[in-house]
Amino acid sequence: MGDEGFYLEDHHEMIREMVREFAEAEIAPVAARYDESEDFPWDTGALMAELGLFGIPFEEGLGGAGMDLLAASIAVEELARVDASHSIMIGAHTSLAATPIDRWGTEAQKERFLRPLASGRVLGGFGLTEPGSGSDAGAMRTTARKAGDRWIINGSKTWITHGGVGEVFVVGALTSPDKGSRGVTAFVLTKETCDLEDAARVGFGHAADLDPMPGFSAGQKLRKLGWNASDTRELTLEDVEVPEENVLGEVDQGFPIFLDTLDGGRVGIAAHAIGIAQGALDETVRYTGERKQFKKKIHDFQGVRFMLAEAQTRIHAARLMMHQAARLRMAGKPHKKEAAMAKLFASETAMDVTTMAVQLHGGYGYSREYPVERMMRDAKITEIGEGTSEILKIVISREMLREAGSLD
Repeated sequence: MGDEGFYLEDHHEMIREMVREFAEAEIAPVAARYDESEDFPWDTGALMAELGLFGIPFEEGLGGAGMDLLAASIAVEELARVDASHSIMIGAHTSLAATPIDRWGTEAQKERFLRPLASGRVLGGFGLTEPGSGSDAGAMRTTARKAGDRWIINGSKTWITHGGVGEVFVVGALTSPDKGSRGVTAFVLTKETCDLEDAARVGFGHAADLDPMPGFSAGQKLRKLGWNASDTRELTLEDVEVPEENVLGEVDQGFPIFLDTLDGGRVGIAAHAIGIAQGALDETVRYTGERKQFKKKIHDFQGVRFMLAEAQTRIHAARLMMHQAARLRMAGKPHKKEAAMAKLFASETAMDVTTMAVQLHGGYGYSREYPVERMMRDAKITEIGEGTSEILKIVISREMLREAGSLD
C-alpha cells in the first residue's frame, strides 16, 4: 500500500518495483530469524550485491548503476518496509562510505576504493562517532600525526555500522588538535572483514587486493535494541600507518566533508524511517482487516480508521519531504535544513506509527509472532543516528535564523 507514484521518473519506478519484489520474496521470510540470531545476513547481502543495490547512485564506469540519490533512497525505503537490518546495509554503505569518496575523492581514490564499494565487492563504513563524542562531533579525540610520507593514526570509533564486516572506511582524525573541528582530516582506511569464511562462501564482502592496515581492527559486535542483524562495532586504531594518498580532500579540511556526508545521510535515515513506518502500517491494515472484536473487523471502528488515516497522511508527508531533500542535494542546491526536517519528521513518524501498530495488534503486537514489535524496535534508532531529534532542531533553527539574517 502507499502513495509512491508521485513525480517519479521511470527508473525510480523500476527500482521501487524491483526492490519491493526482491524484499518480499527473499528478505521477508528470513528477517525474523536474522533478528533473533543477530547474525549478519551474508546470503541475502550477496543477493543484493548481485542486483547492484550497493552502487545505485554511482557512475557505471566505476561499477555503479548510474542512477541517483533518490533511486537509492527509494531502494532503502523498500528494503526497510520488510527489514531495517537489510536496508541499513545499503544505506550506510552508500551514503556514509561510498558517497564521500565519490564527492571528494581523487580519480585514483575512486578507482581504488569506490569501484569495489560501488560494484558490491566489499562493504564500507564511516568512522566519526567516538566513545566520548556523539552529537558533539567536534570533541573528536582520534589523532593523526605526520611521519614522512605517512600519517600515524591513534584512537577509537564506536557505533560503526559494518565495523566488523566492512573493508573500506572513511575515518576522521585530528591533524591539528589545537584547531579543534577546523583541524580534522578525513582518511580512507582499509582492513580485512572479520568474516572471511562467510565472505568466501557467498563470494561477496572481501577484496584480496585491498591491503589491510596493521593496527586497524574491530571489536566485539555491540548488542542493540533493534537493527540486530546489522553489524555494529567499535573500531580501534593503534599506530595505523596511512599513506599520504589516502587523505580524502585536504588536510585539516575534513569537517566539512563529514557535515556534508551527514546531510546526505539524513536523507537516507528518513528513507529508512519511512519504510519502517509504511511496513508497520501495511501490517496493521492487514491485521485489522482480518481480526474481529465485538463481531466487527477492527478497522471498522471509526477510532481505528482515524488512526490509520493519520498514520498514512504523516508517512506521505514524510516521503514528500525526503524526496524534496534528495532532489535538492542531487541538484547541488542547499539542503541542510530540508534534510534535517525530513529526517526529524520521518523518524518521529516511524516511532509513532510503529507504536500505534503494536497497540492495534493488541497482545499479538507485543509478541514476536508478528513483525510490528521488531519494527518498533528498529524505528527508535532513526531518532538517534545521523543526529538526534534535538540536534536536528538546533540545525533547523540555525538555518532558519541564517536565512532570516538574524543569526549573530
